[in-house]
Amino acid sequence: MINFFSEGINFKLKNKIACKKWILSTLEEEGIFKNRKFEELSFIFCSDEYLLDMNKKYLSHDYYTDVISFDNSEEKTFSGDIFISVDMVENNAKTYNQRFVDEVHRVMIHGVLHLSGYNDATNSEQEIMRSKEDYYLAKRDFDDNR
Repeated sequence: MINFFSEGINFKLKNKIACKKWILSTLEEEGIFKNRKFEELSFIFCSDEYLLDMNKKYLSHDYYTDVISFDNSEEKTFSGDIFISVDMVENNAKTYNQRFVDEVHRVMIHGVLHLSGYNDATNSEQEIMRSKEDYYLAKRDFDDNR
């Protein structure tokens, strides 16, 4: 089951059913379901301050970020929570001259890739992550005008 929540903000993701199919297709292509059963994946859209508090509390990082992924998987199951700062996504969309919805989808897939085993600590890992993001963004078969 894939869930979408808002925490402390008024945000509603459009095209939820299409997004769910896109996310499941991405996980399938990444081979996540070969040896594990899909349990649950939750996307929680929140503010900068909320995500900063989470970053400090759970990761001991005292800085703003756009997305944090928590892997709740066990040996035979796939499960996770992805927290997304809508404030940061809006800023990134403006900074990089992208549509807001494309940036939302980028950070969603970024979180999914983290849960799929990808990291972005080094330049080479960041290149791989960015390439994967672009690849999966191009595979979306839906659009909205937000």
